Amino acid sequence: MKLWILAFTLLPLLGTVYVCWHIFRIVPLSPAGKLGCAVLFGLGLVMMILSFVFDIDALPFNVAVTMYQGGASWIFWLLYAVLIFLVLDLGRLFKAVPNVFLTDSWSGTLTVLGVMLVIFIYGNIHYYNKERVELTVRTGKPLPKPLKIVMASDLHLGYVNRKAEFQRWLDMIYMEKPDLVLIAGDIVDGSHHAVRVQRMEQMFSQLDCPVYACLGNHEYLRGVDNSIKLYRDAGIQLLRDDVAHPLGINIIGRDDDSNKGRRPLEELAFRCDPARFTILLDHQPYRLEEAQKAGIDFQFSGHTHYGQMWPLNWITDAIFEDAFGPYQKGNTQYYVSSGLGIWGSPFRVGTRSEFVVLTLLPR
Repeated sequence: MKLWILAFTLLPLLGTVYVCWHIFRIVPLSPAGKLGCAVLFGLGLVMMILSFVFDIDALPFNVAVTMYQGGASWIFWLLYAVLIFLVLDLGRLFKAVPNVFLTDSWSGTLTVLGVMLVIFIYGNIHYYNKERVELTVRTGKPLPKPLKIVMASDLHLGYVNRKAEFQRWLDMIYMEKPDLVLIAGDIVDGSHHAVRVQRMEQMFSQLDCPVYACLGNHEYLRGVDNSIKLYRDAGIQLLRDDVAHPLGINIIGRDDDSNKGRRPLEELAFRCDPARFTILLDHQPYRLEEAQKAGIDFQFSGHTHYGQMWPLNWITDAIFEDAFGPYQKGNTQYYVSSGLGIWGSPFRVGTRSEFVVLTLLPR
């Protein structure tokens, strides 16, 4: 927790000071104009703090959308502004960038603005391009028929991923004609209110098949009791340290790792018929060896977003044994999804938004 406090307070503050200093130097305006530009950028830090500290649910919906999305987006604008100025500073240090390019320079100012604009226009377009990932798994265990299962994680519905966008996702999933839909947590983003006011929980009924899910950490951050009620009202069969047996397979849904008192996986696996194919839903992909030891056939997780924006995926690669994509330990196969939705702001650079179509076939 202390690391998160550091990440979301001290680091943004230091980054803001660094960028504002560069803005004051590079913009070819009067001292008052330079100061105005720097202050304008610094106000993003204020918006971020306000959007996370205060109850924006009390605001008119469109105002809350602007506050939340603006504050969350600013974190990524700050990240890329810092990276751009770091590159320019290194270039100046090694005599590759002339000092005049960073001092009272229209060419420098317009170059930085242009690079930022290209990055975030691309990132926004790329985010809305949802990728369909096909997986085929063959099993020697008996199946009543070949099964088509759509799996998704990290929907993060609310102020950023709103009703119209969610409808587009539902249409894509519906067109797959799946036998089952599995969701590996984090349906909610920043607010239950934002989901309720748009009646998004009612939209899950459009999926003409059973929907199973486990909880994610955002369900705990926003109040687990309200989250459980939201899942129930959505008609989702929530597996919270529980097991289901649809269509001749086992599905285990673990409570999120936020609950340090959740049941051991081996205890849940003991409730499964080992002759049946077993899928585990576990939001956070820690301790992957537990699934292997418990004899799980396939684990589906999310949570990482694969960093969401490059180069943050370098951090997730360092933290997780498998931060993204397919993986295997012994006879257990894994897939860690980068998520269908996104946290905070609709941008992806160096990562993708996806849903997985798993075809389960007899060997």
